[in-house]
Amino acid sequence: MALKTLRPDRAGFGDPFGLGLLPELQQRTELLESKRSSLNRDQGDTVTQISNMHAAAVNTMKASVPSVNKLEGELSSPNYNFHIFYYSWFGNPQFDGKYIHWNHPLLPHWDPKIANNYPKGRHNPPEDIAANFYPELGSYSSKDTSVIEAHMKQMLSASIGVLALSWYPPGMADENGEPTDDLVPIILDYAGKYNLKVTFHIEPYKDRDDRSMYHNVKYIIDKYGAHPAFYRHKTSTGRSLPMFYVYDSYVTIPEIWANLLTVSGSQTIRNTPYDALFIALLVEERHKHDIHRSGFDGMYTYFATNGFSYGSSHHNWASLKAFCDSNNLMFIPSVGPGYIDTSIRPWNNHNTRNRVNGKYYETAFNAALLVRPEIISITSFNEWHEGTQIEKAVPKKTGQIVYLDYKPHKPNVYLELTQKWSEKYRKEKEQWLM
Repeated sequence: MALKTLRPDRAGFGDPFGLGLLPELQQRTELLESKRSSLNRDQGDTVTQISNMHAAAVNTMKASVPSVNKLEGELSSPNYNFHIFYYSWFGNPQFDGKYIHWNHPLLPHWDPKIANNYPKGRHNPPEDIAANFYPELGSYSSKDTSVIEAHMKQMLSASIGVLALSWYPPGMADENGEPTDDLVPIILDYAGKYNLKVTFHIEPYKDRDDRSMYHNVKYIIDKYGAHPAFYRHKTSTGRSLPMFYVYDSYVTIPEIWANLLTVSGSQTIRNTPYDALFIALLVEERHKHDIHRSGFDGMYTYFATNGFSYGSSHHNWASLKAFCDSNNLMFIPSVGPGYIDTSIRPWNNHNTRNRVNGKYYETAFNAALLVRPEIISITSFNEWHEGTQIEKAVPKKTGQIVYLDYKPHKPNVYLELTQKWSEKYRKEKEQWLM
């Protein structure tokens, strides 16, 4: 799986673009359906109040780019409750002997009639890259230590405290990438240099199940757990535990997860040296019951597309937070600056979310703060293919291609906005705790 495959909630979604239309998921979905037990309905009193507050706040909110007086070189202090999804899958000839990911293929639509109307082939870097925006650092390699360091500086300038590193087990990768586990020690070292922490975003590698997850979590904690930049989250009970975001968790049935994540499970990781906080991806509303049954510790929403899935729709966050609160789960909403993936899915422009010069991002932050989450996740630092990046981008025009950019603002505008909301979050959190 090259990218975060789009899998919208079927209900209330314009185009017939649901789980069942992705053939490789059809069987898994049917299997899941056959295992479902009847779902309980959660109650919604607190939800209505928060929803009303949300509507009022969005109406009165004016998005504005912060007046930042600090020089860019002056770094902020990291906020360890702001987590950002980070990708180390990019390569170029200088460091990797070839381009990796920047030359991503154009993905065909699953309906051949529609697919025939769109271009095919691959991108041809460095002028033609698989993104709608162009990075200030160019078509970089994730192995380039000067790039890693620049990324850490950008994250710190945005007051981000934790990067959630996209991770495949050693020797494995997404279908357009190469294995990247050997970069983890370097990323940890550079993160530590800037007082940032690293947590892991476990991708849906081949044959991911209870047994292989136990093995891989053990591998990560044994190999990286002693590094000072390895993230541990302080729980309300005073324990300090590693945290793992589990992407596409819903393709594995709750019974399998429960083997790993419940105290009585046959492969249980609970109360072992490898116990941790496991955060599941919530896409559809019904996933919340499965997440609870599976023994996960919380849920996140990943997609930066308001209205695309149940989980990514801001107006559902209040009821999800209420469900999590009543079931002792963490709710981690994911906010993003916008979405555009037509450089790799040319047929998918109906899912584009315009950045509106930063207003879209601020609206998402506002919605997240309203539900008072312990952690906010950001999609993303550098998922360039899907146009969710807050990394610095620059105007660029080559031949037939005109890239999008952040004008009229500067290349660091989304870092500045993140820093502004990080400070706002810190101030508001003090009020919540009073």
